Amino acid sequence: MTESARNTRSLTLTAMLAAMAYVAMLVTRPLPSIAGFLSYDLKDVVIVIAGFQLGVVPALLITLVVSLLEMVTVSATGPIGLLMNVLSTGAFVLPAALMYQRDRSLKSASIGLGFGVILMTIVMLAWNYIITPLYMHVPREVVAGMLIPTFLPFNLVKGALNAGITMLIYKPLTNVLRRAGLLPPSTSAAKSTFKLSTTLISAFIVATCIVVFILMSRT
Repeated sequence: MTESARNTRSLTLTAMLAAMAYVAMLVTRPLPSIAGFLSYDLKDVVIVIAGFQLGVVPALLITLVVSLLEMVTVSATGPIGLLMNVLSTGAFVLPAALMYQRDRSLKSASIGLGFGVILMTIVMLAWNYIITPLYMHVPREVVAGMLIPTFLPFNLVKGALNAGITMLIYKPLTNVLRRAGLLPPSTSAAKSTFKLSTTLISAFIVATCIVVFILMSRT
């Protein structure tokens, strides 16, 4: 394949994944929020898959584009919401994409996603402490009191849910993209013998996180 054809394929795939991420955001937007303003968002799953296949820069570009589109079309949080979206998704995607690009294996993907969950949680705790008082118009001490009981579990569960969904749909989605000619043949080092155990563990994580989210939304 020529360099021009590869560039065209990459641009097409980037645009398609950006559109999918935007749709994923719209689909999950009606879900109940936590504490009145913390909302689950599925777009991180699509964007981290983009990071696996295309690298960090395209994934971060998709993050920015989708966050901008969300701000101007459906969000009421303005630039503050844009900033928090970019920080949250970027922190989740960055370690996962970096690790998988260095070693395209199931182990690297799993570890990278785990680091992504941890980094996103830390980053969002810090930035919620900085930004949320401006958004909620409350003293910073009020937000500080929400960090551990509210923001910490929300971001951990959100990240774990997105990591679990990513592990469940990554192979099926990439197989579809390969059949469509948007991805080259697989060079993954992941062994097929791990597929069943990975699916079961990921399904358990997803189911557990969904139950926790339901309980959190009712408190």
